[in-house]
Amino acid sequence: MTFMEERYELSCERIEEIVRTQEVFDKYKDYFEKTAQFLLLMRDTRKRLQEGFLQKASIEELRIMNHGMYEDILGANYDKSYANPAVCCEAFGGKMGRMLSFLHTELRCMIPYVFEEMLEEQVIRMELFVEVYNSFAYALSEEMEAPEEKDLKETLYWFVSDYSEPAVEWRIRTQVDADCDFATRIVMDSDLNDIRYLYQYGEYITPETEKMALYLAAMPEEKIQMMADTYSEGYRIGFVKGNKDLSKKDVVDVRYVLGFERMVKAAIGNFAKLGLKPTIFRASASIFHKKGNLKIGYYGAIANKQFEYDHKDDIGLFLDKKLVNRKLEVLRQAYEDCKEKAAKYAGPAVIEVFGEEPFAPVSKSEASTLSEEQQKLSAEYTGASTGITYEYINGEERSFTIIAFPVPEIGEQFEEIFDETIKINTLDYQSYEKMQAIIIETLNKASYVEVKGMNGNKTDMHIKLYPITDPSSQAIFENCVADVNIPVGEVFTSPVLEGTKGTLHVSRVFLNELEYHNLEMTFEDGKIKDYTCTNFAEEEKNKEYVKANVLYHYDSLPLGEFAIGTNTTAYMTAKKYDIGNRFPILIAEKTGPHFAVGDTCYSHSEDVKVYNEDGKEIVARDNSVSILRKTDPAKAYFGCHTDITIPYDELGSIIAYDDHGNSYPIIIEGRFVLEGCEALNKPFEE
Repeated sequence: MTFMEERYELSCERIEEIVRTQEVFDKYKDYFEKTAQFLLLMRDTRKRLQEGFLQKASIEELRIMNHGMYEDILGANYDKSYANPAVCCEAFGGKMGRMLSFLHTELRCMIPYVFEEMLEEQVIRMELFVEVYNSFAYALSEEMEAPEEKDLKETLYWFVSDYSEPAVEWRIRTQVDADCDFATRIVMDSDLNDIRYLYQYGEYITPETEKMALYLAAMPEEKIQMMADTYSEGYRIGFVKGNKDLSKKDVVDVRYVLGFERMVKAAIGNFAKLGLKPTIFRASASIFHKKGNLKIGYYGAIANKQFEYDHKDDIGLFLDKKLVNRKLEVLRQAYEDCKEKAAKYAGPAVIEVFGEEPFAPVSKSEASTLSEEQQKLSAEYTGASTGITYEYINGEERSFTIIAFPVPEIGEQFEEIFDETIKINTLDYQSYEKMQAIIIETLNKASYVEVKGMNGNKTDMHIKLYPITDPSSQAIFENCVADVNIPVGEVFTSPVLEGTKGTLHVSRVFLNELEYHNLEMTFEDGKIKDYTCTNFAEEEKNKEYVKANVLYHYDSLPLGEFAIGTNTTAYMTAKKYDIGNRFPILIAEKTGPHFAVGDTCYSHSEDVKVYNEDGKEIVARDNSVSILRKTDPAKAYFGCHTDITIPYDELGSIIAYDDHGNSYPIIIEGRFVLEGCEALNKPFEE
């Protein structure tokens, strides 16, 4: 027996004792009993997996096991779960309740560690639970109700600090090292016609997840291959168009949602022909890897979005300058330890999904939040960690691609919508390229663009454009065909910040799975001056919501991109099936003009020359913030880029103006008006 196995056995024995004998103050007994029972469930699950349960079990037995692991937070159960900070705070008070709810939540991260046989990750959490329990038992022996809150906080703090190093090392290694192949083996070695394979991950599985896998399993091979070809070819073209050498790279970071394994398997075959092996890492919910409510990596169904939203800022329990420095230190060391593999990392290839029921979170006062000082620290960490990452993964040498497909939750017309999405993803890029070239040639004459809303949309933006010195060889906007951002359909630029101003407004928008009503931002010299929405009755909550989830706790962000979407086919598909509110940003950004706040669209690659198909160089790759990378790198990047789209039916006009006052209308009342772009209006008519 290894030392780690001995620690595991000792922890299990102690947790069994805790279930039998509750030596804590009465009001804490139920918390420790139920939490200990979950840990014993994880112990029993580990035993079953070691005995070959996954290979022998029926689909119904697998469903029962899977449901049992997530039952605590499903549906109405969450209203009485200690994972719910409102429940813990009501039972134990604010500060104590938040810490105990965090502990209960962090222990739930053991589920995937059991399936991946990561024994140390299980042991350190079990030992943390035992240590916390012992502090409550000691308090009772001293005739105290509970340990001092500061002592409990210190215990949790040092857990987060001490184990940051192995946690970050594991995360970086799984991203850049193809030998970390837990998920790859599931995809490549499983019989994908037998959906029992879904239960090998340790992710939450729903009937809809199974339906997605069964739908792809029944799909003709040529259709699967077409989807995979569009995805992998977009990735390859991204390197070609970005003037980057793919032959220098070894691994592609494949990200997907469970159920899409058949397409992923075909894509892995395509990537192999490009000389790339896959890295497929899990979207971890642990405090060590969490980035708000974003999912980065592969994942299954989301058991409870409110649960995830409630705990997105748990780091606020501990975050201080010392912890930020510790996290940055271990991040750099993790990259240093695998710098050769990091240098061979080609970038992510992402399969997004859409169609799930829109989620509008409840903002709970009991949930952990970041103080004003912690918000600054969080922003500081984001910027500094992004800088470290790009020291080892050269942004000028990597690329990416993103494609999206609907899932069964979109409704009864799922299969029809899926086929429409394939059509959208495979539109004739050559015809779009020609029409978008007309738009770009018009914009090349301009010094600024005005965008105005209609039908209640209050947008009134003045966008200053980068000046070009040689129209015969230079362009301001990039002609975006189906490469890194699938589907086809936009022209985009990095605007000049100084002189860019006005109001951006959209009546309803979904950004990273969160819904916003009347999202409104005002800009001055290209930077956010004010912001709000109408999700909540209290204006303070509206501002907090936008700042946390769009500005990522920065006080302001620059306008990193201005684009004109041209994919009217996608827009009318949304209208036809009434799914506009379920489109991901990836497709939505092609259905009208959009503005991205955060880094430029050329983040960390501004010095790489990029050309349109006509041979003209896109010269608008920088702005006055990103250029700081040459003098003050810490202030150049923000590690975020969020697109906000105005739909055509809220778009009054897009008109370009030159220095002489000449106007060049691009869109009037939601319709393209340039000669040669008439075909873009046909989907409206059809």
